[in-house]
Amino acid sequence: MADTGTTPWAAFEAAEPDFAATVRERFGQYTHHALATLRKDGSPRLSGIEADFRSGELWLGMMPNSLKARDVRRDPRFALLANPGEGTGMGGGDVRVSGHAVEITDPETLSWYAGEAGEPQPFHLFRVELTEVVRTAVEGEELVLRTWVPGRPVRTLRRGNDEAPPRES
Repeated sequence: MADTGTTPWAAFEAAEPDFAATVRERFGQYTHHALATLRKDGSPRLSGIEADFRSGELWLGMMPNSLKARDVRRDPRFALLANPGEGTGMGGGDVRVSGHAVEITDPETLSWYAGEAGEPQPFHLFRVELTEVVRTAVEGEELVLRTWVPGRPVRTLRRGNDEAPPRES
């Protein structure tokens, strides 16, 4: 785990393989997702993005000097929401990962990624370092929230459509 309290995708996948597979599958249902970054003034910016799992890592590629690339170069914190799909079914649940975007500037890695992913150069490439993974789904009559943070096991909270507090299961 890095000093920032972050974890690479591969470490999350090793620690929680079933949860990681669920999250990865959910991201794989669609190509485009929603990325939240922080603008220079601290307000949020939402942008469309493609997330890519390759060689045990989660990658974010961005056009040169795009506003979202400028945002994460200045402040690497982000949240990435899997495309919820059409309608309100949210097949597979609502999945979000948060963390830090680590810019990759090594020419060899950039060249490798461009060849693997078919990315036109130049581009900005960021490797995801996770601080939190969340899946929210409706199961029967309950809202089920599964969360993971580095160094801890998955936590599952359930709540009904009443005023009772959520319960851990």
